[in-house]
Amino acid sequence: MMRIAVVDGQGGGIGRALVEKLRQEIPDIRIIALGTNALATSLMLRAGANEGASGENAIVFNAPKVGIIAGSIGIIGANSMLGELTPLMAKAISESPAHKVLIPFNRCHLQVVGVKPISLPELVEEAVEWIKQYCAGES
Repeated sequence: MMRIAVVDGQGGGIGRALVEKLRQEIPDIRIIALGTNALATSLMLRAGANEGASGENAIVFNAPKVGIIAGSIGIIGANSMLGELTPLMAKAISESPAHKVLIPFNRCHLQVVGVKPISLPELVEEAVEWIKQYCAGES
């Protein structure tokens, strides 16, 4: 069974949206909510994550143990999310052998050139579609 970590911080809205859509589209996956704070983790758990943990150690510990890590592009940027995403978290996510599915949400001073501006729900839809296709190929 595919294990997917959804990483989010601050208010947890992107993580919540990802978890909800993943649960709808791929009900048999194992979703681990990894929040930089308890609020983000709580929202992802309420959205349907199987388990969750908060903080730097939780992200560092779990990043190498999943097949896919999903979240906004800020999860690979040290000190993004107003400093909630620590350099150690960014390093653990970036160095994880997991596939990274990054939503190019340009709020963390990371600009991806060539990405067309589309709404957050459309970005989440694209991310979940990629994960769905990847999981289908892994089965």
